[in-house]
Amino acid sequence: MPPYFVEEIFMRDFQIPGRSTVHSTKGMAATSHPLASYTAIEILKDGGNAVDAAIAACAVLGVVEPQSTGIGGDCFALYAPRGVVPPIAINGSGRAPQRISVEKLLQLGVNEIGLMSPHSVTVPGAIDAWSQLLDDYGTKGFSELLLPAITYAEEGYVVSPRVAKDWLSNEEKLSKCQNASRIFLPKNRAPHAGEVHQQKELANSLKRIAINGRDEFYNGSIAEDIVGYLRSLGSLLTLDDFSAYNAQYVDPIKTDYRGFDVYECPPNGQGIVALIMLNILKGFNLAKLDPNGEERMHLEAEASVLAYRDRNGLIADPDVKEIPTKHLLSNIYSDSLRKFISSDHVITTLPSPGETEHQDTVYLTVIDSDRNAISLINSTFHPFGSGICSPTTGVMLQNRGSSFAMKADHPNCIESGKRPLHTIIPGMLAKNELAIMAFGVMGGHYQAVGHVHFLTNVIDFDMDIQEALDAPRGFAFDGVLSLERGFEEKIMRYLKGMGHKTQFSEMPIGGGQAILIDWELGTLTGASDPRKDGCALGY
Repeated sequence: MPPYFVEEIFMRDFQIPGRSTVHSTKGMAATSHPLASYTAIEILKDGGNAVDAAIAACAVLGVVEPQSTGIGGDCFALYAPRGVVPPIAINGSGRAPQRISVEKLLQLGVNEIGLMSPHSVTVPGAIDAWSQLLDDYGTKGFSELLLPAITYAEEGYVVSPRVAKDWLSNEEKLSKCQNASRIFLPKNRAPHAGEVHQQKELANSLKRIAINGRDEFYNGSIAEDIVGYLRSLGSLLTLDDFSAYNAQYVDPIKTDYRGFDVYECPPNGQGIVALIMLNILKGFNLAKLDPNGEERMHLEAEASVLAYRDRNGLIADPDVKEIPTKHLLSNIYSDSLRKFISSDHVITTLPSPGETEHQDTVYLTVIDSDRNAISLINSTFHPFGSGICSPTTGVMLQNRGSSFAMKADHPNCIESGKRPLHTIIPGMLAKNELAIMAFGVMGGHYQAVGHVHFLTNVIDFDMDIQEALDAPRGFAFDGVLSLERGFEEKIMRYLKGMGHKTQFSEMPIGGGQAILIDWELGTLTGASDPRKDGCALGY
């Protein structure tokens, strides 16, 4: 089998700041923090497989990147045993309380679900998703795999620069909860880069999970502490909601993009949005455009406007609301959407969603010597999630429920036991029934666009996977096209002239990791986004 992406020798200019791709033969991990990447490699070298290594690394990230992820969040993954596709997909998104409804919240005087509201907390799904993956596809258990995270939480870890920057921006949020403030503002401020931080309460929770397994989180003392505190704040979550929770294996969805199969998890995640965008863009000859030019960014922005219109109007929990997935991924549908895109001005009138004329997160990937490949993403949604931390567990709780609509006739309205529209999406690229790349892009709502931008960088513009992550990004969302400072000022002026409302982004847009498999040479190529503190490591 020939290689599909060939990195030319000395492709990049070594006089210009940048990062080389990482290469190995036996195994590789790419995460957003060096300690997590190191942990994954150590697990692989100790005989663990890709699933074992990914979960150990993810647990570490929940300690050393507390603003992005943790066991109080949710998890999605794609897993290709020995590289064979379609991958196994698991949906570890949390469910709303059984006793909740739009009507009930309105009776309580709740007109919207705020980002820091106790009603924004759904049952965290990560631990159960990890547990199922380990039981079904791993070789090690929590008792071993949680040890690195326990050590860093108990003995301390050094705060890295990007984490410190995000932490500083959330001091006010953390100060609203006395438990969060005690743990995450230890000197009445966010820790600075280079300082050592400990999370002893979280270490104790992880120890209990290591001994007693997932039941400690959903049926034991951890659940009792979380539910008791949330209910004191007005939440409708109960111990029964926790004990009833199970992550769900689902069938992945895919589309063909220029001869490659792109796999995503299905709704309630937004992976379908990335596939809709790819279907629209494959009708344009992107390769002839400047990858950092105004024409490429205009097409990407317009495709995202159309696809996100569908996301916001249609995507919900498929167990409750039927999603027209087949129609949304059809060529007829993408052809009809493409007609709305003009080369010289923005879309002025959008069709109705689905008609034929029709935030903070961690992503990681591990591939082992047997070429088991996992693409995994874990998140508490907004930085430090809801900002709510229970009294004794040290667990920061996600705020996924804030994505629910408060309109009873909306597909994504909050209902009993329902899962909200979810932003986190792992990705996998395949050719000839084999996975050739596990990839993902962080960044909340940006993630679907991030998948498209990264893939088109690789497939259409012949970038290596590190260049594809490094390249500047833009994101058209909520009526504004935000561009990173890597774009020239003249690009912004041109896009404004086409009708885009543009601005330079205050923060880097997203992050990402990828590992590429060359089945012919027997090698792995890894890359990690410079917008985060992480790295790819191999052996």
